[in-house]
Amino acid sequence: MKSIDSIPTSKIHRATKLVKTGARVGVNYIKYYGDKIRTSEAEAREKLDDKNASDIYDSLKQLKGSALKVAQMLSMEKNILPKAYVEKFSLAQFSVPPLSPALVIKTFKKYFGKTPDQIFDVFETQSVNAASIGQVHLAEKSGKKLAVKIQYPGVSESISSDLAIVKPIALRMFNIKGKDSDRYFKEVENKLIEETNYTLEVEQSREITQACSHIPNLKFPHYYPELSSERIITMDWMHGEIFAHFTKQNENPILADKIGQALWDFYMYQIHVLKKVHADPHPGNFLISDKGELIAIDFGCIKSIPEDFYVPYFELANKTNLNNPALFQKKLYELEILRPDDSPEEIEFFTGMFYRLLKVFTKPFNVESFDFSDDHFFQQIAKLGEEYSKSSELRNMNGNRGSQHFIYINRTFFGLYNLMFDLQAKNIKINNFVKLRLNKQVQQVT
Repeated sequence: MKSIDSIPTSKIHRATKLVKTGARVGVNYIKYYGDKIRTSEAEAREKLDDKNASDIYDSLKQLKGSALKVAQMLSMEKNILPKAYVEKFSLAQFSVPPLSPALVIKTFKKYFGKTPDQIFDVFETQSVNAASIGQVHLAEKSGKKLAVKIQYPGVSESISSDLAIVKPIALRMFNIKGKDSDRYFKEVENKLIEETNYTLEVEQSREITQACSHIPNLKFPHYYPELSSERIITMDWMHGEIFAHFTKQNENPILADKIGQALWDFYMYQIHVLKKVHADPHPGNFLISDKGELIAIDFGCIKSIPEDFYVPYFELANKTNLNNPALFQKKLYELEILRPDDSPEEIEFFTGMFYRLLKVFTKPFNVESFDFSDDHFFQQIAKLGEEYSKSSELRNMNGNRGSQHFIYINRTFFGLYNLMFDLQAKNIKINNFVKLRLNKQVQQVT
């Protein structure tokens, strides 16, 4: 893949790039109306989606940064976006044009005052992996193989302007109205800013890996603060197969359950014990070792879960509470799904809507073990998502629903569910984290 020598960093340059992309999308729509005359509506729409997805992604991968990160996030929304967009945007997880060697060396000089060859015994200037915010290089020092992640220039400085550009699109897509919408965008902006702070990422990585080191079949790299900076991270090179490649070729159901249990335990332990979670569960952040262990390799996006959100959120995951109308509605108000200024029609609509959604979505939490290979379960979620995405009644109401904490917590669960389905994990113990918490307490005492 051809490398790039520069990235647009100014607001004007980045906006101009997106405006040009918008013009190409406009031309695609003109062609679409012509195609509808010659072919079927479905065939014309599929062709339009393919062309728009390619044009938009080609633009975003040149911009990199938060613009491309948003595409990566959207690639996980399999029930919202057309298939063409999901497939194209998912490339942002692990396949984008890398920085040129000259730009890599320039970045090292800026943050260390030295070239990579002056810091490491061996350093490969061609990256082995490039994603939305940074790219990874292979290095060696004192006989140890290392992975060096370098952030793209200008990423952190362009976050606010990038979000301002995509905000009107997001407002229309999710039917968000009014000044209250600012808190949702601020939540995303703050989290993206954190993701560009590599000093913070090293601290978070070391904290979570230490806290979760006792979970069976789960491995992490060691991090090196002395070889890291605010824009560069150095960690152990972890040998393993890319998660997405593994799930496509694995035919061993016992191994799938082993890895699936490790993945589920990792997330439940973070959520219920640490009250903070790795909120970016996409395939590019995990490897599978030759011993059948799950390797977590990226901790840039960590979401803390406040107690006043955690309690009602998981109270609504309880089947008994779901079927208690008075308590159910009380929790909807606590989670800001229902609002004090709602009309009777809005109260009735959103109460019914979230009851239907939660009744399906919380099924795993009301059994001892769950089969995440159950296609019917995921079809139910997809069917509800499609139904409400097309609902004219919903479009006529204020879409500002729920605490801002829903953005990353729901993203975590949707991503986790999709990973579990890709694994075809069948026999997963849901509350294994309780035993793991007790084991950790025993370790600390002894």
